[in-house]
Amino acid sequence: MRKLSVTKEDNQGTGFRARQKKIEKGRAILLLVIIAAAAVYVIGAAFYSRHFYLKNTIYGVKVTNQSVSGLKEKLAKETENYKLTVVSKTGEEIVSAQEIDMQADTDATVDNLKKKQNALLWVSGLFSKAEDVNVDVTFDEEKLKVQADGFSFMQDDVMKAPADAHLEYKDGSFQIVEQKEGTLLDKDSVYQVMTEAVTEGKTEVDLESSDCYVKHNVHSESEELKEEQQKLNDLINVKIVYDFSDRQETVDADQISQWITFGDDFSFDLDRDKVVAYMKELGYKYDTFGLSRTFQTSLGTTVKLKGGDYGWLINKEKSADALIEKIKAGESGTIQPEYRYEGKCRDTNDIGSTYIEVSISNQRMWCYVDGQCIVDTPVVTGNINIKGRATPSNGVWAIDAKMTNYNLVGEGYNSHVDYWMPFNGNVGIHNADWRNSFGGNIYKTNGSHGCVNTPKANAKKIYENVSIGTPVVVYD
Repeated sequence: MRKLSVTKEDNQGTGFRARQKKIEKGRAILLLVIIAAAAVYVIGAAFYSRHFYLKNTIYGVKVTNQSVSGLKEKLAKETENYKLTVVSKTGEEIVSAQEIDMQADTDATVDNLKKKQNALLWVSGLFSKAEDVNVDVTFDEEKLKVQADGFSFMQDDVMKAPADAHLEYKDGSFQIVEQKEGTLLDKDSVYQVMTEAVTEGKTEVDLESSDCYVKHNVHSESEELKEEQQKLNDLINVKIVYDFSDRQETVDADQISQWITFGDDFSFDLDRDKVVAYMKELGYKYDTFGLSRTFQTSLGTTVKLKGGDYGWLINKEKSADALIEKIKAGESGTIQPEYRYEGKCRDTNDIGSTYIEVSISNQRMWCYVDGQCIVDTPVVTGNINIKGRATPSNGVWAIDAKMTNYNLVGEGYNSHVDYWMPFNGNVGIHNADWRNSFGGNIYKTNGSHGCVNTPKANAKKIYENVSIGTPVVVYD
């Protein structure tokens, strides 16, 4: 039987023909693809000659694939039915297009946008960046403001101002109180945000995210606030005690904190007027100068003393300045106020246990030193039957001076005395060597010109045992 032989050349021819067919097939497919692409391009160009391929948004309406006529119709409805929702912290309000006489030229906007579109470039246009297109909108801004002013959350009695972080005194120190958010709106900002929203076709605006609320100025983490806190606590960290002998008044942080006044830029100071007012309060409590007193006499009776110049009177102005100086210097300690007038004893009973006592009706004088009576003597006081000569009484005065070998000169007299202790102008205590007797009713007919006359020995003893400022109690 004869065998069929295949040569190498025959094999090569068969492979070539197969490759040729494959190439021809590929070319046919490519041609079809090109034809199809061209057809799609042409169809697309025809479509986008009447439609939009742009990815813009007009007044919230997407433009892509919208026809010109269809887009105009849709935008007209959108603008006619336009409403702006205004969202606040406490609620929301709505403003309609009719309420603000809003008009939008949407047709012109669509036409202008269409002019920017080249239908032949629709393929690349499909990859264009999405952008908002503004519509030429007109509306009555005053009516917009009227609508805004009518919002419930825009009323003055509803809006609450924010509170800055600040310092308050509590439990012995100044502490930081955190800030508080408020509901107070900046009305001009609200108008502006709403105007922009209507112009841009936004249907909702949030007043908080739009930064329309008035904000606090000072945060609790403010370094300036913390520095102020430290300085204030350093300032009040003193304790000053006023010594009134058997009583004391303490000025500490609780009191000082009430005198702090705060200025701008974290500044503060002590209010001098408040400190002066405090010293006046001390005066009401502790001043005795010229005040009424109840006095227990040597005779066992009780008398009411209403006048005189003896006692204590705080100098409020100087005392306030001295106190402020000590507080600012951080000086604690026990002190006394500055005085205009000072007595001898600072106890509640400021007459104390060293004093001179004169009874007009009994024509008698006592001198006490540290509670012990060292002199008990008859006297002659001013002539009560001659006007202007009666000895001042029913009060407490103070020894103003002490002199020896002194000449008393007055109308109708020039008398030498060994011991002179004035306590009320020209009225004082002195010896009267020209008298042979004291006490009784002498003062009614032959009394002095107002002074308290006493025998030399007793005048001497009083002179030697009392000092300037010693109280002199005189009563009827």
